[in-house]
Amino acid sequence: MDWSRGNSLQQRILAIFSETNREYLRRWFRSPLVHNVITLYGVHVARYLPPLVVVPYLTRVLTPSGWGAVAFAQGFSAYLTLIVEYGFNLSATREVARARDNQEKLAATLSGVTGAKCLLAILCGLLSWLAGRWVPLFRQDPALLWAATFAALAQSFSLLWLFQGLERMKVVAALDISAKVLVSAAVFVWIHSPGDGWRVLALQGGGALLVVAVGFVLAYRWIPTGFPTRANILESLRMGWTMFLFRSSVSLYTVGNSFILGLFVAPQFVGYYGGAEKISTAFLGLFSPVSQVLFPRLSYLVEHSRDQARRLARQALAVMGTGGLLLGVTVFVTAPLLVRVILGPEFLPAVAAVRILSVLFLFVGLSNVLGMQWMLPLGMDYAFNVIILTAGGINLFLAVILAPRYAHLGMAAAVATSEILVTTMMFLWLRKKGLGLFSLGRNAGVEPAGVTIVAGSSCPGESTE
Repeated sequence: MDWSRGNSLQQRILAIFSETNREYLRRWFRSPLVHNVITLYGVHVARYLPPLVVVPYLTRVLTPSGWGAVAFAQGFSAYLTLIVEYGFNLSATREVARARDNQEKLAATLSGVTGAKCLLAILCGLLSWLAGRWVPLFRQDPALLWAATFAALAQSFSLLWLFQGLERMKVVAALDISAKVLVSAAVFVWIHSPGDGWRVLALQGGGALLVVAVGFVLAYRWIPTGFPTRANILESLRMGWTMFLFRSSVSLYTVGNSFILGLFVAPQFVGYYGGAEKISTAFLGLFSPVSQVLFPRLSYLVEHSRDQARRLARQALAVMGTGGLLLGVTVFVTAPLLVRVILGPEFLPAVAAVRILSVLFLFVGLSNVLGMQWMLPLGMDYAFNVIILTAGGINLFLAVILAPRYAHLGMAAAVATSEILVTTMMFLWLRKKGLGLFSLGRNAGVEPAGVTIVAGSSCPGESTE
């Protein structure tokens, strides 16, 4: 045996545990970025662990048709939430991250966003009234409509954007965990028959409202109280416009698909798609903690250290891409087992939809980094919105063609196709501008000639008009 080689290997192993490396690991685990990611994974577990218990109960009690009606109403609720949130979860988060040490600016942002949301909530009330007159399912079950409206308004006033921008995610974790546990427990008490679907939405709204109330109490302990003025409301709406356009475009191929599908097929098929989407969403939520922590951090680093921002974005791309690929393969292989355990034997037609949606994991992971974590902090809002709007339009077009004929499978195929297009277009756009993360290592610290990037502006060389 070559003892010298063994001793060399032993020395290397010991070096790994040297005091210097131990100190490095301690600093790494104590960093706010890692700490916030770990905290948000706690939120994710709290958010999706109760549904792993509640969803099997609900799908069996409500049956595919009842579950489909709830999914349809949740899709409508998601659109209302989108209107009231108005993209503030991105635009206001970015503003708070940039001005976290300016109390006056934070107070103006909080009051302006809150005032804007109140105005948008009135608009949503009117839209719900119109939906009650025009949408057949809501005409038959008004309780389902107004429970969905209540849930939407309660969820849309969340202060996640504020705590995220301040990087105080422990607060969000504690509030979200408490609300999810309470709502999950209440489901077993209040939901007993297929006609109780409206109560699911009402309970979700009640839990969200509790979180909002506590969130505002805590927020005003840290930030001076300010009454919304016409000026800061208009400024908030102007600030959030591009992100609202982005969120609206994304909704065309994400949150409202069950609602779109329900306009063409029976609730039973909406139930199959809604069940498949629920499984997909639960796994996709594994990306959320990393995404929520990276966005304010990269928005800050782009302003103060472009090189550090670039390195962090490339690391995120590797992690999210690899994780997405592994998740996609896992869900595809285990789809029959997931459907049987989580949804029940009556939902076996959803297996194929789950497998189609498993394509999303890889491409969502990549597009999240390329778009939200890189294009937006660089201020490339215009190109970002064009890409998302294009993909959303394609999804809507495909849904109208495929859903009436192939029901839940057609909707799943439309969604998967749209996400692939989003990732491809982002990659090609960044490459065209010389800002692709795969090539930046050769030009570290150097921006393409003739290109000036200012965070918060539109794409380089493009007009926002």
